[in-house]
Amino acid sequence: MGNHASKKWGFFRLLEGIAIVILIISFLVLAYCLYISIKVEQDYGNSTVYETKRTSSNEIVENKDNEKTVSIEDVTEAVVGISKIKSRGNTIFLNNGSEELGLGTGFIVSENGYIVTNQHVSGSKNSICYVTLEDGRSFEAKVVWSDEDIDVSIIKINMIGLPFVKLGNSERNKIAQKVYAIGNPIGFEFQRTVTAGIISGINRTIKIEEENKTSYMEDLIQTDATINPGNSGGPLIDESGNVIGINSVKITSAEGIGFAIPINIIKPIIKSFTEEGEYAQATLGVFAYDKNIIPYLKSEIGLNKELDSGIFITSVNKNSPASKAGLEEGDIILQIDDIMIDKMSELRTYIYSKKVGDNVRIKYLRDNKEYEVEIKLAKK
Repeated sequence: MGNHASKKWGFFRLLEGIAIVILIISFLVLAYCLYISIKVEQDYGNSTVYETKRTSSNEIVENKDNEKTVSIEDVTEAVVGISKIKSRGNTIFLNNGSEELGLGTGFIVSENGYIVTNQHVSGSKNSICYVTLEDGRSFEAKVVWSDEDIDVSIIKINMIGLPFVKLGNSERNKIAQKVYAIGNPIGFEFQRTVTAGIISGINRTIKIEEENKTSYMEDLIQTDATINPGNSGGPLIDESGNVIGINSVKITSAEGIGFAIPINIIKPIIKSFTEEGEYAQATLGVFAYDKNIIPYLKSEIGLNKELDSGIFITSVNKNSPASKAGLEEGDIILQIDDIMIDKMSELRTYIYSKKVGDNVRIKYLRDNKEYEVEIKLAKK
């Protein structure tokens, strides 16, 4: 009997030991799970750091937006109001202010007072107009250069230390690129108004009829950024604040279509004025149209075929370098100094970059035969 009780007690001791082992194993498993849980939470905590980094990234984007705003604000400091006559009283806010006062816009391109605007805003070379700076000061300005064909002029005020714009590269313009137009759309009370839009077309040609005269403007930047009459002469800028165009005309019969002249056309002239204080304009002495304009003029100029390349000469100035070299109306200029020419603006820009007395080689087409001639440029 005693032996049986001893065996029973031993059995319970065995069960107790097994239970203790199970408890120990359970404890270890629980501890391991808790450890894993803590490790997972720590890893999740690391994602909070990642989120913080993402927030910092957003802050960087925000800073870039702020920099963009600053860039635009910097440009507006260099935008000026231009009038052909002095302001009468404290306001020139008129219903027809842009017509009655010759109201328009310009932008400073050098610290010593050179300003770009439209020719129809400032007047022709040697004309006098009046410039109002961002701080309200007004100055008399003289037109030192102008070109009616492209509606651009450069004027000068006697000031130094002025804020000035940065010039971009209009050859890099792309469709749907975001742009901003700055100008004085109604009067000086709304000066330096900024409107946003995109480039909706490039290399545009438009027909302009005014005062019983028909003319064409070519190689224009088309934009849906609002351009009103008082915006004429103001800058069209990219997102970095670089000027890529000069706001000029607006189609009044269509909403949301404005145009700007590519800045590259006059960069050589700006460079000469700002670096040398003068510009002696060289001339070839021809006027030509490209294939975008030819369809309007086929019957007038007697061209019975499509113009695939080159530019069609419609006039040669008497006693000009081109006339002396034998160029005639109806010739098609194909190249200048081995550079292919398909737009009058390309020829114009290239000639602007040359000096009086420079020689250029012209390859042209006449009666389906190619010719080449060297021409010495004269002063315009």
